[in-house]
Amino acid sequence: MSPKKLVLILSLAAAMSAHAQTGPSTSGTTVFIPATGEVTHANDEATVMFSIEEQDKDKAAAASRVNRKMKEGMDIIRSADPGAQLKTLGYYTYPVYPEQPRPLPVQGAPRPLVPVGWRVGQQLQVKTRNLAALEKTAAAAQKVLALNGLSFGLARDTMKRLDDQRIAEAYKNLNERLASIARAMGRNPADAVLDTVDLEGAGNVRPPMMDAAAPMMYSRAAKVQQDVAEPSFEPGETTLQMHLTGKVKFK
Repeated sequence: MSPKKLVLILSLAAAMSAHAQTGPSTSGTTVFIPATGEVTHANDEATVMFSIEEQDKDKAAAASRVNRKMKEGMDIIRSADPGAQLKTLGYYTYPVYPEQPRPLPVQGAPRPLVPVGWRVGQQLQVKTRNLAALEKTAAAAQKVLALNGLSFGLARDTMKRLDDQRIAEAYKNLNERLASIARAMGRNPADAVLDTVDLEGAGNVRPPMMDAAAPMMYSRAAKVQQDVAEPSFEPGETTLQMHLTGKVKFK
């Protein structure tokens, strides 16, 4: 083999090897890159559910006790936490029938059941940002009302303040993933042009765990109010997420 042919063969082999190493051309390639931004913040708002329920043979007597106790409980909460937001919910009245059904008469149509009493109840929702006094407030209210549910979360203005942070985190994650993809493609990240950013599910919140509301139980009013030991609460934290997809095109 002549030296010229050998040089030509070696040149072709080197060119083919270089082409194999560089892979296919990525010029004009479009890449869709999903990214996520996540921000965690301590909970600064609590939602507490209180309730009162009374039962009596006299419907008016049961309703009067519910109305009096609910007003008393609301006054206690307002005194302990003047900044709390109160909202009454779910006032109900319904008859209570005997537990054992009456035997049907032998002849004639069955007589309608006669209620043996009436059950009356009402719920109260309390929203507060005074978490430092929440345990004391709850204990004071429990002298009159039953605590049926509790959840912690972020106040509306807190979530608004966190918008900038989670958007910045999502965009930072997009740039990091873009750099990784560019390196894998053997390209310079500066060769990528961000064409479109699509926000998907913006503002998703990983909700905090909420205590299940305890069933309302009937109990007769005590003649003398007793002090209630303060409960223990841990507000915890909430994680906010921002999802976006970037459409990137390489030059």
